[in-house]
Amino acid sequence: MPGTAPSAAPLSAKPTARDGPGTERRLDIDLLRVLCTAAVVLVHASAEFLDAGHRTTGVVGDSAGRFAVPAFFAMAGWAALAGSPVRDERRLLARLGRILRPMAVWTALYLLWQYVSGPPPDGGAGEALRALFGSVEAAFHLWYLYTYIPLLLLLGSAVLVLRRHVLPRRSLLLLVAFAVAPAATGDLRTLTGLPVPSWEWSVSLSSLGYAVAGAALLAARRRGPRPLWLAGAAVGLVALTVYQLTVRHPAAYGSAAVATLTFAVLGAVAGVRVPERARGVLVRLSDASFGTYLVHLLWVTVLVGPVAEGLPAGWWAPAALAVTAVAAAVLSFAVSVLWGRLGLRKWLG
Repeated sequence: MPGTAPSAAPLSAKPTARDGPGTERRLDIDLLRVLCTAAVVLVHASAEFLDAGHRTTGVVGDSAGRFAVPAFFAMAGWAALAGSPVRDERRLLARLGRILRPMAVWTALYLLWQYVSGPPPDGGAGEALRALFGSVEAAFHLWYLYTYIPLLLLLGSAVLVLRRHVLPRRSLLLLVAFAVAPAATGDLRTLTGLPVPSWEWSVSLSSLGYAVAGAALLAARRRGPRPLWLAGAAVGLVALTVYQLTVRHPAAYGSAAVATLTFAVLGAVAGVRVPERARGVLVRLSDASFGTYLVHLLWVTVLVGPVAEGLPAGWWAPAALAVTAVAAAVLSFAVSVLWGRLGLRKWLG
């Protein structure tokens, strides 16, 4: 990102974590971003074990990482409302562009990967069309961005109208388009009989709640004793695991169990002091987090899937999940750091 302006998005192209221009970088936000990115890898690695029949291992692993997506919404809210509120519409649209550009590139790459590894019945044309309307199977993990981008647009527009007293006409027109698109595509499908995909670019109330409440928690000057937050995270993890094993899997991100774990993790990490010797590495990993998120599904498919499929039931499944998830995360961070050094972050994230 140009200059010293902080990121408006925890998953933006080259994020920083400041409370505003001229203030110190929030290294605790960097730490949270890296932790959540690794947790996303764990969730998708766990899904491979679930698909292979290792239910308990998969559910436990999924529970351990399920806080990541809501925490990213919380960081988005903090950045948009407190850490780095936009000053004008041009900057808001530029921030969205820094996400949309690599999102489009990686959608195309995953569609190509799907076509090469096993062409879909429609030859990929249908999948490519659906990518314009909502998340596609080839890159299913990008569903998050179909919510994240409208969320940033909504929060940024609200900041401009309510705080800056500016009327962002193009942004408001985009919001209106996002609002009417679900009904419009349904009507078009009914009137023409064409298989028009459903419109999936939307903001849920739970994601908005995480953004606003998370912003308040991350921006708070006093958050209470850290051991209490850590204890809450432990209790939340146990409760979520039991819930997913006995009631519903996957748990909805808006469920009380996920919310409890998420806010406990946010409270436990917020304000953490990072040792001087670890700051350089942490910043590099944080800057690479968006690219890591975008590429990791390839490594999960190549590394974790075959191991999970070939592993017989037994006590070694948790160990195999831990090893393969760590390997996929390390490789994903490594290649993202590499293309960042090659100056490709604008296109690859």
